Amino acid sequence: MVIHKLQFVNKNYIWEVTIIMKYIALLRGINISGKNKVSMNELKLVLEKNKYQNVSTYLNSGNVIFENNIDNKEYIMKDICKIIKDKFNLEIPVFVMTQSELEDILNNSPEWWGTDNKEIYDNLIFIIPPTKYEEVYNTIGSPKEDIEKIKEYNNSIFWSYDLKKYRKSNWWSKTASTNISDKITIRTANTMKKVLEISKNRGV
Repeated sequence: MVIHKLQFVNKNYIWEVTIIMKYIALLRGINISGKNKVSMNELKLVLEKNKYQNVSTYLNSGNVIFENNIDNKEYIMKDICKIIKDKFNLEIPVFVMTQSELEDILNNSPEWWGTDNKEIYDNLIFIIPPTKYEEVYNTIGSPKEDIEKIKEYNNSIFWSYDLKKYRKSNWWSKTASTNISDKITIRTANTMKKVLEISKNRGV
């Protein structure tokens, strides 16, 4: 979104142009079994107090949609981490992307991902910078054939597994139990499709 504002400077009128970026922030590991409690309403309010605009949240798992005129994802990530630390006294990893980046990822999903097959559970793994896909793959290893599938795109991973056999999968246990767990955050296909829908419907 582009905002034009007429300013009077040195006896002349000039147009000031501000580009507002749409962002999505994903918090890792909050509100699980009573641990790392973060109120979505309080998070929304504290972000708004820190000049984040049009803030909304989806579900209790830490999906935040907002706007900001800062074109720097690393800065925003560190700023949100600091805000959470100051407000909730929690060290929470945060993944940040633009709306256009999420849309691009979803537009490049493999044909087996995000279908209506109720026997398959579809996830999207977001890798928190500076970690790269190769580190995640080398830590977890190959997916278990006939039980799960993965595909990497733009340092994110599409991951699907058979619901009846998920305990036999390789990635299901290792995404939580290995040292890579703090470097990734996982969402379902339906969650991310809904987050994109909310983001696209907010603002101009």
